[in-house]
Amino acid sequence: MNTMPHHLPPDLWMQRIFDAKAARQGQVVRRSLRDLERVVGRAAFEQELRRRGYHAVLNGDQVVIFCNNDPVRIWL
Repeated sequence: MNTMPHHLPPDLWMQRIFDAKAARQGQVVRRSLRDLERVVGRAAFEQELRRRGYHAVLNGDQVVIFCNNDPVRIWL
């Protein structure tokens, strides 16, 4: 996975998440929670998820973003 420079403005950083090939194909992408909170903030990220109708889960220090509108079910 490519790492994004830390000096990107928040809007561009978030845009690059959803411009990733996997995101464009309706798959999943993941990002570090630390980076997400530091660059864009949790509130802005959640607002963008709602706007797009996407879901995300937190596992350890990684945020897994489901870049589609399908329901998310947690398996054991």
